[in-house]
Amino acid sequence: MQTIKDILHIAKKDLIEFSRDRLRLATFIIMPIFMMILTGFIFPNQNTLKNIPIGIANLDNQQYSNQLVTMITDLKQDDQLAFKTSTFDSIDAIKNGIKKQTISGGIFIPKDFTSQINDNKQPEVTIVEDQSNPQIGAVVDQILSNMTAGLSQQIGIQKTAKIIIVTTAPQDQKKIMTQATAIMQPIKSTIQGIIPGNPNYFEFVAPGIIAMIVMTAVLTGLAAAISKEKEDGTLDGILISPINRLAIILGKATAQSIRGLIQGAIVLLLAVTLFGVSIHGNILLITFILLLGIFSFVGLGILVSAMASEQETATQLLFMFQFPMLFLSGVFFPILMMPEIMQKIANIIPLTYAVNALRKVMVLGANFNEVSSELSILFIFGAVTLTIAVPVFKKVITK
Repeated sequence: MQTIKDILHIAKKDLIEFSRDRLRLATFIIMPIFMMILTGFIFPNQNTLKNIPIGIANLDNQQYSNQLVTMITDLKQDDQLAFKTSTFDSIDAIKNGIKKQTISGGIFIPKDFTSQINDNKQPEVTIVEDQSNPQIGAVVDQILSNMTAGLSQQIGIQKTAKIIIVTTAPQDQKKIMTQATAIMQPIKSTIQGIIPGNPNYFEFVAPGIIAMIVMTAVLTGLAAAISKEKEDGTLDGILISPINRLAIILGKATAQSIRGLIQGAIVLLLAVTLFGVSIHGNILLITFILLLGIFSFVGLGILVSAMASEQETATQLLFMFQFPMLFLSGVFFPILMMPEIMQKIANIIPLTYAVNALRKVMVLGANFNEVSSELSILFIFGAVTLTIAVPVFKKVITK
């Protein structure tokens, strides 16, 4: 019972000291807000495809080429035009426009496009890619390719129907169009998600940002707090008091955990209210995942603080841990898209499992059993690192 009181006393002391520094307190609140707003508006989502400048060189200017151009120029996303089109007279002119970065791609339609289709030949359109911007270039290429394929299929259905209609009564023309569609498109596919709606890319990123901010805040704060007290000499005063060494460690960890959860709550609130992120899982389970994630990082934070004699050294050591975690834990980029060696490294980082568990619960509405493997790994990692860290810390501070 006395140990619990000591833990709470140390945690209260740290939180009071933290709240007295107005600059640190302001930074503590502003940092997650700034990071969430920054990533929310920078990273692509379903609203990205708006007013992308592209070039169109239509040398045919006949029925089918005009139909394709109309499809491209009229394409809308959330009541806004997807493309801002400019007219060019050759494929070289389009390439020059991309070099000057006045457009982000283009499409070239040859002069005999319509006549070749009418002669049952296969004309070719050329989609010119902006290789200086792979992300936007990939979006433009995919949309233009899909629209060209869609028009091609539509023309094929019409031509197939005309062939069948020759030998069929006029009253069966609707049936003929259905048959022609089945011939040209024998298989249909539908996309069905686990949850209702159409999650955007930011809903993929948001759980990762929440986990990253909470875990790194605890890791940074715990190591910095202990190393600062060692550097200032105030830790000696705490050590000579009749307080259990374990209570000192856990008290400081509790203070950092509370701060981390507050930052996590700020980020979660912004994600829901500002960016429309939907939470499909249990909020208590989300809180539990964050707590277990914090637990998995406490031992690592204690180890760093034990190794570092100064706050600057602790900061450098933490940066060495945090930088690879930022890119390898699946916060911003899917782990499955990484090289195999990077995937193996990602699988030994605890943040990876916290991010996966949060993403499953927030985006897919997973329950406790469905994230039990990630939770088990977080618990094991935290237990192992704490088992190592506590004796090491006690040994270091008694020297």
